[in-house]
Amino acid sequence: MGISSGGRRGIQQMKRAVTIRDVAALARVSVGTVSAVLNRQSTVSEGTRQRVMESIEALSYKPNSNARSLKRPRLSSIGLIVPDLQNPFFSSIAEGVQDILEEHDILLVLCMTGGRAEREQYYAQALQSARLDGVIYLTGSGVPSPSLMRLAKSKQIILVDESVPGVVIPFVGTQNRHGAFLLARHVLSQGHRKVGIIGGPPRLWTSEQRLAGYREAMAASGLDPDSGLLAEGEYDEASGYRLARVLLETDPELTVLLCANDLMAIGAIRYCREAGIDVPADVSITGFDNIATSSLLEPALTTVAQPGHEMGQAAAALLLHHIKGTAPPETVEFPTRVCLRDSVAPPRRRRRV
Repeated sequence: MGISSGGRRGIQQMKRAVTIRDVAALARVSVGTVSAVLNRQSTVSEGTRQRVMESIEALSYKPNSNARSLKRPRLSSIGLIVPDLQNPFFSSIAEGVQDILEEHDILLVLCMTGGRAEREQYYAQALQSARLDGVIYLTGSGVPSPSLMRLAKSKQIILVDESVPGVVIPFVGTQNRHGAFLLARHVLSQGHRKVGIIGGPPRLWTSEQRLAGYREAMAASGLDPDSGLLAEGEYDEASGYRLARVLLETDPELTVLLCANDLMAIGAIRYCREAGIDVPADVSITGFDNIATSSLLEPALTTVAQPGHEMGQAAAALLLHHIKGTAPPETVEFPTRVCLRDSVAPPRRRRRV
């Protein structure tokens, strides 16, 4: 409903400073309703909101930002420590965190460490000094720094994706070991017996879990779990490329490369393409994470899906429970899922070099 012509004439005659009560009177609503519209609360109907906004425009009303800030609670802040956002899986976690914090009008402070222990120590200390309400921590080093230990005592920190040994902190993760086991079991069921493994950084919990899952599947298939040729990468494309070359030159009879994440698998596929090695006819390749591009590769990548976005949301929700003093679960574990695509096939012939 619009503003009447009589109302507009009254507006023009007003000489004093316009107040929120004037807006409420013109829009025929309460002062509380005008306040709710100004603070973008969802409790106001669209028709009422439109009428209030028309009244604000007609009166040229300017809210007193100083007065409003005194009435509103302090804007809360949460820190997110993450290795980088170049890894799409980490970006997915960060987006999940942001989704929950945005719903609660909470500021996200992002700190990228490059996976370096000294940067994690620095940012953990800086965030604690900044008196943030809490921290979500995704380590790229696996090192339990003194700052992390101090944050742990505050009860306002959540680990996501990577657990840290020796530190008792609520944790959101996935069934890494089980997912790796199911993936490797599928690969071995295709007839592969000459296995190369491009693992993640040995200091990280996810690397250990995925390697354990691969070896468990090998043992279940009658293979020596230590017989796979292992090289340890850095969860990036460059190390996948480099280690694919190392493993395939070391043992040209390998028929499969199990890569501990999708980025390393992408690097391995790129090396094989450049070296004239057909994937999957000569060598099958698998990943882990199911990042968005994994299904767009040529060939499409067989991998393990884990829900990064949902993990970020769960970590943020769990942290908010701790901040409010409620009693949430200490561990949230999401299931993983094997995505069967075109990068795995039965070993059809021995690769020639």
